[in-house]
Amino acid sequence: MHVQDSRWASASAVAPAGGAMGSAMSAGAGRGESSRTTPLRVDAQRNLEHVLRAAREVFGELGYGAPMEDVARRARVGVGTVYRRFPSKDVLVRRIAEEETSRLTDQARAALGQEDEPWSALSRFLRTSVASGAGRLLPPQVLRVGVADEAGTDEARVPQQRAQPGAGELRLVSEPAPAATADPVDDAGAAALLDVVGRLVERARAAGELRPDVSVSDVLLVIATAAPSLPDAAQQAAASTRLLDILLEGLRSRPQA
Repeated sequence: MHVQDSRWASASAVAPAGGAMGSAMSAGAGRGESSRTTPLRVDAQRNLEHVLRAAREVFGELGYGAPMEDVARRARVGVGTVYRRFPSKDVLVRRIAEEETSRLTDQARAALGQEDEPWSALSRFLRTSVASGAGRLLPPQVLRVGVADEAGTDEARVPQQRAQPGAGELRLVSEPAPAATADPVDDAGAAALLDVVGRLVERARAAGELRPDVSVSDVLLVIATAAPSLPDAAQQAAASTRLLDILLEGLRSRPQA
């Protein structure tokens, strides 16, 4: 992922300051490989940080379907600046999704390494992840729910919840995955996350503290569900904590009567 990040950053540094939008995008995309070591100017680096921060906020609130114009407005830059940094929306989505996947993986590893008690490790991971808001930015390929659609096939689903009429259950809304999500690096990052969360789940299940029917997908669904986007930060934190407490109780194994 770091190699890709440097490619995107360097591509933005060599994009021309003037000319048509299409020319700037083509130049940024075409020269990335040959100028990886070119450092960003201070103002360019600052703009990049503003764009990434804005993208995390906008995609976290509206989902990955939000337009680039919304990201530009939140970053207080022109949409041309966003496209000079990221030649297409897919590239920006991939960057944010990779960063969030990596952050969740680090949080899961920290919980594994710092908590000896299996349930404490799992609950610590869930609380840390929900508090960070990462669940709102989970990429589609890591959130696969074992619910078949009417055609009998499982689909990758994004973390946006909506009740399906007549279904009697909460399901995740399908959304076309960006073409960039097929990238091998994305798949490697997702696999690393699923592996480490799988270890947390297996430890808690083996200790008899996690319901035997709970899967890795269920744990990731908890992270997505317990991270609502509310306009007031204090209200959002309180709602997340309360909802996660309820969900954790649902995950715990109960002694047989």
